[in-house]
Amino acid sequence: MAVIAVNSPGALEALKDSEGKEIADSLSEKTFIEIGGIQQGFFIRSENKENPVILFLHGGPGSPELAMLYRYETTERLEKYFTVCYWDQRGAGMSYRNSIDPATMTLDQMIEDTRQMTEYLQNRFNQEKIYLIGHSWGSFLGIKTIEKYPENYAAYIGIGQVSNQTESEKLAYDYMLQHATEINDKAAVKKLQKFDRNAADFPSLDYLAAVRSPLMNKYGIGIMRNNFSMARVTKDMLSFKGYTFSEKIKFLQGMPFSLITLWGYVQDTNLFETSTSFQVPVYITHGKYDYQVSHALAREWFDQIDAPQKEFFTFEQSAHSPNAEEPEKFVQIVHDIASRSINIENQ
Repeated sequence: MAVIAVNSPGALEALKDSEGKEIADSLSEKTFIEIGGIQQGFFIRSENKENPVILFLHGGPGSPELAMLYRYETTERLEKYFTVCYWDQRGAGMSYRNSIDPATMTLDQMIEDTRQMTEYLQNRFNQEKIYLIGHSWGSFLGIKTIEKYPENYAAYIGIGQVSNQTESEKLAYDYMLQHATEINDKAAVKKLQKFDRNAADFPSLDYLAAVRSPLMNKYGIGIMRNNFSMARVTKDMLSFKGYTFSEKIKFLQGMPFSLITLWGYVQDTNLFETSTSFQVPVYITHGKYDYQVSHALAREWFDQIDAPQKEFFTFEQSAHSPNAEEPEKFVQIVHDIASRSINIENQ
């Protein structure tokens, strides 16, 4: 506990260059504002505050990502080209409170929170439009947000894009059962066969937590292709200096709270039926080995959508987190997208 407390000053370290020197006039801050009637926290990092702005929507629901992304960061990072806001969404991380009414944890409220967070960034950094990046659950929230408020965004970039999660879970179940059978993983087969992938309540939260997620990470088709464990994620969070000790407790409390209250929206929504036409450029980045959110389904959905510009990028060495697994490739793609959109605006 003492070690965790020492590593919990609650402030971000300054951005540094390749020689370890602090970058002059860079931004590395932690801020709280009222969004949707409650205090919500976020981090903003930038090597140059005049750069375009990104709002990063984390996954989960309930899993802020900056603490994890720190581990994989190089000097060729998003913050070199953008001002990046890592927002802890309602009910997650710094934005979790015991007093939050679960009835406010709705998709509509999350969309409105995203709009308010966006408008704060637009006003603060004098940006007519910003870029919206959504990972996993954040990709679902991001798509629903650009549908309602397209005027706020220069482009949308999905990571591990949700499309039809109920079908995705069935595909993942089939793959894991087949793979476990092929490699004679009898324990995994036994665990999987306790659940009926055709049941009305599939996938249950019990299945997701106790069977699906551990097996996906074991087989390299979950959060990352290689060397991933929830224990390491927890260690990264506990050693992350941006959170105070009490905020780290909130992080752990917010994960199950957000999952329980918000997962149903993901499970019950089929973007093939609800979301196929956009007024904002749509770009998808997806790991080849991602079964946590199906790469194949995301590609199928992408092929059906209409958008002013669209492109799909497959990361050949990644599963569900290409931004962390192949970070420099991801940064280059996002930088190219922004350069492209600026050129289009100037035409």
